[in-house]
Amino acid sequence: QVHLVESGGGLVQPGGSLRLSCAASGTVISIGAMGWYRQAPGKRRELVAAISSDGSINYADSVKGRFTLSRDNTKNTVYLQMNNMKPEDTAVYYCDLDEVVTPIGIFPSWGRGTQVTVSS
Repeated sequence: QVHLVESGGGLVQPGGSLRLSCAASGTVISIGAMGWYRQAPGKRRELVAAISSDGSINYADSVKGRFTLSRDNTKNTVYLQMNNMKPEDTAVYYCDLDEVVTPIGIFPSWGRGTQVTVSS
């Protein structure tokens, strides 16, 4: 089984920055799409950004120009650099790795979630 580790969440002031990371450990052969979702209280979970295996990236309109998604296939890790953060970015952020190929099968993998709070 793949072990997924998220890090980088926390409290930041408006205009500040945070970097989230999500790493898959264990025997991983390859990973398809990698990305982050977020869910605020009373709202549905929404896609923040996702990157495909060929490097194509989709961003939510609300984060374009502020957030940058990247992946390091040698480390099986996806990063979300969040700049110029706004209070509306406050949510629990979840890492999503699709088509994680292991010697025993292909699985999606979700992180446990990390709280991001933007507040003065």
